[in-house]
Amino acid sequence: MLAWRIGRQLEENMNARQLEKLGLPSECIPAAIVAIQKMVSDQGIRGKDIKAEIKSIVADPVPFLADPHWGDLAKEVAASIADDGFGDRSETPIDYPTWGEDIDPGAHVQMEQACRLPMAISAALMPDAHVGYGLPIGGVLALDNAVVPYAVGVDIACRMKLSVLDVAPENLKNQESRFEDALQRGTRFGIGSEHATPQDHPVMDEDWSVTRTTREKKDIARKQLGTSGSGNHFVEFGTLTLSHRCSELGLDAGVYTALLSHSGSRGTGAAVCSVYSSIARSRLPKKYQDSFGYLAWLEMDSEAGQEYWAAMNLMGDYAAANHDVIHRLVSKLLGARVISGVENHHNFAWKETHGGREVIVHRKGATPAGPGVLGVIPGSMATPGFVVRGKGNAASLASASHGAGRCMSRRAAKDKYTWKAVRNDLSNKGVRVISAGADEAPGVYKDIHRVMAAQMDLVDVLARFDPKIVKMCEDGSPAED
Repeated sequence: MLAWRIGRQLEENMNARQLEKLGLPSECIPAAIVAIQKMVSDQGIRGKDIKAEIKSIVADPVPFLADPHWGDLAKEVAASIADDGFGDRSETPIDYPTWGEDIDPGAHVQMEQACRLPMAISAALMPDAHVGYGLPIGGVLALDNAVVPYAVGVDIACRMKLSVLDVAPENLKNQESRFEDALQRGTRFGIGSEHATPQDHPVMDEDWSVTRTTREKKDIARKQLGTSGSGNHFVEFGTLTLSHRCSELGLDAGVYTALLSHSGSRGTGAAVCSVYSSIARSRLPKKYQDSFGYLAWLEMDSEAGQEYWAAMNLMGDYAAANHDVIHRLVSKLLGARVISGVENHHNFAWKETHGGREVIVHRKGATPAGPGVLGVIPGSMATPGFVVRGKGNAASLASASHGAGRCMSRRAAKDKYTWKAVRNDLSNKGVRVISAGADEAPGVYKDIHRVMAAQMDLVDVLARFDPKIVKMCEDGSPAED
């Protein structure tokens, strides 16, 4: 009977909306209800007096911290309204410019939420944007003194690398089996893939004890060195066409044979993201827990923030080493020499100066495009990619797209396409695909030409790459990127 009377009184006088009107943070309402029940049961306090007490607690919870009835609520209020260094900043999202059309509305929802982070300074959305975890793919986000593991991504430092080879481009057709053999023997794909004989690279001599995760995963990293994941990772031969001499590449106008790869930091990078995102989420202030799960951050001057930063940069070196090994093995098996090249990260964070202040710029599925910075923006198995030079557009935080961008989910792609039909269509277009999946059919990507046209103010095109012989993970594997 007493419980019924308490519940009835709360229903009539102290519902959640009324508690919020008193200034009580929404996350403190459960503790308030428990406290009110105690007061009604033990003291017989009336609704009017309860309101007065709660107003006093909201105004200054400290005097109530030791109170036997109000103490727990006071602690909740104190934690919720504690100065987190951002004041009311999180209530007003920053604006962001968007490049391109036909952007998935879900990507805008994710971007708008990221722009509500209390330390957000600037942001931009690239023309290849689509939904990801936390920050959308194609999202660029500058934060003050904070790093968000999921705004970097699971596949930390996923990367493009293009090597120009001293092999006549007509051999791609005349000696197709020679190129196919080099890819088959020189590459490994898929979750958990590794070389039978572990490869060597100076990256394995770096300090892997910067975090417990990297220390414990070092042996796995060594075994996976020189391999690629699943999803949209690939290694392919193609032709590189330059219409004019390119001083940056040291190449005259003409058509060249090139090797292009897309891979990242493999299982170790994923482990780093998982561990430090969990730490970030565990430290998220209560008032942000419902809003910023995948956007949980680590302050750069915290121990965890410094650990993540060190691990992220190590994964950047490791991802670059993966590509070094892949290109070394494949070019050696082909009997070719590398005469030029270009490479770049995406899924990474950088300390940069924008608007006169140092910020942490996250580029999740976005390419650095500072003044004169070179990069590679791929299309699909049936469409070209491009070597580009950044223009340093301040509005985009000196960024550009990292590819064409998906316009169809992997599940939808597998429902729509059969791999045999896709492979035959590609063959008719002059593209030999050794292995891949229906979820990477060209039709799942946006029109790369429209994407490039949408970012003419972000990059200049220096050369065009056309895929000819492609290897990806077999059909059926889940994506890592």
